[in-house]
Amino acid sequence: MNARKIRSICRPFRIVLGSALIAYGVFSGNQWFYLGAIPLIAGLLNFCPICKITGQCDIMGKD
Repeated sequence: MNARKIRSICRPFRIVLGSALIAYGVFSGNQWFYLGAIPLIAGLLNFCPICKITGQCDIMGKD
């Protein structure tokens, strides 16, 4: 799988995952699920914190 295809899948996945975690936190009352804001914000800003920490992928850079 090339980097462009991974990036096209990764962003919507982070947005959906973050939204789902926050929704579950609201309905269950468990405040830990509000950490879903991290992948939600990362998806909205098109920023991958895992890639930044590990240096394994270049989400905004060259292919």
